[in-house]
Amino acid sequence: MPLWILPVTPTADATTTTVPSFDYLMWRPLYWTVNGVEPTVVPSMSLAKPPVWSDGDKTATITMNNYKWSDGQRVTSRDVLFDLDLIKAAIKENAANWAWYTPGFLPDDIASASTPNANTLVITLKSAVNPAWFEEDELGPLQAIPSRAWARAMAGGPALDFTRPANARKIYNYLAAASRSLPTYASNPLWQTVDGPFKLTSFDEATGAYSMTANAAYTGPRGGGRITTVRVVPFTSDAAELNAVIAGAIDVGYLPLEDAPRLPEVKRAGYNVLGSPDFGFSDVVYNFLDTTGDFGKIIGQLYIRQAMAHLEDEKGYITAFMNGAGQQAFGPVPKFPVSPFTPADATTDPYPFSVPAARKLLSEHGWTVVPNGTDTCGKPGAGPGECGAGVPAGTKLEFSLIYGTSPGLIGEEIEDLASKAKDAGIKITLSPSNFDYMVQNYNDMTAPSNDSKWAMEDFGFFTDSTYPTTFGVFNSGGPGDFGGYDDATANKLITESVTGKNRAAVAAEASYLTQHQPSLFQPNPDTIVVWRKDISGEPSSFANLTQYYATPEFWYFIK
Repeated sequence: MPLWILPVTPTADATTTTVPSFDYLMWRPLYWTVNGVEPTVVPSMSLAKPPVWSDGDKTATITMNNYKWSDGQRVTSRDVLFDLDLIKAAIKENAANWAWYTPGFLPDDIASASTPNANTLVITLKSAVNPAWFEEDELGPLQAIPSRAWARAMAGGPALDFTRPANARKIYNYLAAASRSLPTYASNPLWQTVDGPFKLTSFDEATGAYSMTANAAYTGPRGGGRITTVRVVPFTSDAAELNAVIAGAIDVGYLPLEDAPRLPEVKRAGYNVLGSPDFGFSDVVYNFLDTTGDFGKIIGQLYIRQAMAHLEDEKGYITAFMNGAGQQAFGPVPKFPVSPFTPADATTDPYPFSVPAARKLLSEHGWTVVPNGTDTCGKPGAGPGECGAGVPAGTKLEFSLIYGTSPGLIGEEIEDLASKAKDAGIKITLSPSNFDYMVQNYNDMTAPSNDSKWAMEDFGFFTDSTYPTTFGVFNSGGPGDFGGYDDATANKLITESVTGKNRAAVAAEASYLTQHQPSLFQPNPDTIVVWRKDISGEPSSFANLTQYYATPEFWYFIK
């Protein structure tokens, strides 16, 4: 359920139910970055035109599109500047107050920001950037905020100059306090000034159910028919949601993956069905800092990671555990949905499932392979045919894997992996856990003795940005580099994706990481969307839901 409404979203609340499925219906992002299942910018759905770059890719000049607030006032460049100033105030209090903040980058990398007129925002950066990365990943999440209505420190208070940091802090604290008051979401006049296609009319803080009505002043694109009211209803279980679909009690919704075998029944109940994975990657994280049994040294060998990839039966996972509703993925940029930056070698499996291939790799590198036993290093050393630098003689291929138990798909995949690994003489000890505990205890590399707590972990899914760099995840020292992966070439390629001039640099980054396997990439499950056959609209408006973006303004009922 949504737990935050102010369009300066904290890390703890940056969920699909809060941002693209709720917040974006009321306040559009600067750049709309989903076109059906495709991760591409949609100009007509964006508040601004693409930036014009100058000064050696240090200055971006942004021209606003013709959007209006629900009170009839125009959405201006100052409304975007207002968002930037509130973000600065928010992260000054706590870095976790804005989910997309990485120290040293937006807004830290801005030397100046000005609005020479109501239609233009000029951002000058402290150093040059890759324009594609900055446009789609840094500017994309920004939103216009109604400065005329919200630049106050109290209800009914005087308008404040938000460009003054002290004022911006007062304004942010006032708005954040209002955002914490869930019972007042529908009644607080603040949240009625919107530039999106809908306004909030009711909100149940106990269940998360809410209703919206069409914003009559909305100037963005929408379908010829009009959905005037949207009512969002949560379910207490997957079974309850499926029963509601079978009964025809909901118009548009999601089908749990485990219920994919019942799709024929859903279609007979009068529904259309569409499935696609979210744009991102599932993986098992390797801990390169784990000293237990010299695991860090072992997993630092590329051939070991290649052998592990050979032990993963992706096609089998999709058939057995996803009921056919999934897609193979071999690196950080998936095979599907296809991105403009998908490298060619990310569409075929570089290390296809083969236990014999895994055994062969191990034996060729000095391991005594004992199928259904435990392999040991028989030839220590860093030369050809040897186990690798830092791996002592007699070292055993045995280590731990901690995994989340929800969704159940994770455990099914991990148990199969451990079984296949056993056939190659690799002993994996499984330890079930839960997402919150894993994130708090294993994903903080500054925690005391963290490097000895785990060898591998599987806690879930990363959603890629539209420009799908793994900056922050696989660059050394990145906040999401939970396993301490450190590769000079990867660091260089990721830096090029963020600061270089080549707009397509991220494809080379993804290609390298697909080949070098910094983690064990897994197939991605489909998000299954269903909608009644008496509802129609632009196909992309239903496909958007597989990426958790809701655009009901394009839907209409068929008479």
